Amino acid sequence: MSLVTVIILTYNEELHIERCIRNLQKISSHIVLIDSCSTDKTCAIATSLGAKVYENPWPGSHSIQFNWALENCTFDTEWLMRMDADEYLTDELIDEINRTLPATPSETGGFIIKRRVIFLGKWIKRGGFYPHRLLRVWRNGYGKLEERWMDEHVVLSKGNIAHLQYDMVDHNLNNLTWWTQKQNNYANREVLDLVDIQNRSTAAANVAASLTGEQFSRKRWLKEKAYSRIPLFVRPLCYFFFRYILLLGFLDGKAGLVFHFLQGFWYRFLVDAKMLELRMAGLKRSEKK
Repeated sequence: MSLVTVIILTYNEELHIERCIRNLQKISSHIVLIDSCSTDKTCAIATSLGAKVYENPWPGSHSIQFNWALENCTFDTEWLMRMDADEYLTDELIDEINRTLPATPSETGGFIIKRRVIFLGKWIKRGGFYPHRLLRVWRNGYGKLEERWMDEHVVLSKGNIAHLQYDMVDHNLNNLTWWTQKQNNYANREVLDLVDIQNRSTAAANVAASLTGEQFSRKRWLKEKAYSRIPLFVRPLCYFFFRYILLLGFLDGKAGLVFHFLQGFWYRFLVDAKMLELRMAGLKRSEKK
């Protein structure tokens, strides 16, 4: 009997969903898709593989969609797990989960998993991108996603956090045109997140920004207390230099150059350009008044 239900948010993921489900079936027979009205074969493929599919129109953010699932779907297993359609578990992690969950002490509320990113066929090991530690497994009823536009994490209401040793893999098979379009959409949400930080309206986030906490808490502190206070267009340069030079991103080769430049500089420069556009629009509205 499966101990864990895996929840996947999907929209037009026919390229990845079979790989994802077949991989996850090695730890669970309870795989649930929350689909945002896909127009491709995502739902048909998932259903044919035995997954359960719920459809809910995209509400605007991952956190709202995921929390909708927690509030409206019935999960009978002791544990829940969050996965993306373009992710999968290594064989070592599969074995570790199957051994660990049945023997987990009651005081443990969730597990952090290390995620590795594959980009243009290469594992991005440097630039501060590995290991990326995320809370992805938690006891049913103990957690929900924090409500923010970007970098939303699972927040536990009780229980200790433990760490799993082995990796999950983020390996998206789409081309760079698709990838850059996705980053453009992320940039819109990143702007909203930074505006919330500036307006001090992120109290609902729940993950405390702390230099002494888990990795996601430290990153949250750096974003809210440092990065967000650096002038526009200066911060993408500083971040790229820090990541590509000081954190040795250049050792990831050509694929690493493309990844660190696009994700570490171009994306963040685009966010700042959108921030500038937003400020100019606000200034124009003020002048008209």
